Amino acid sequence: MPINLSIKNAPDDVVQRLRARADRHHRSLQGELMAIIETAVREDRPATPADILAEVRRLGLQTPSEAAGIVRADRNAR
Repeated sequence: MPINLSIKNAPDDVVQRLRARADRHHRSLQGELMAIIETAVREDRPATPADILAEVRRLGLQTPSEAAGIVRADRNAR
């Protein structure tokens, strides 16, 4: 069952930027907000094995030590 959500006290500049973004995407303000929320929720899902394999291929990794090096560099950068 659909639920109504509301955002209170949204700053004027944020609303103006959202309206401009909605116009660029040929959507209503409500439609743009829904698209943003759907994208945010979709990105929060766990990676599937296919997602991981695609990322490994995108990075061009050939060996486990290459992957470990990337993880190590990321951890050291924190």
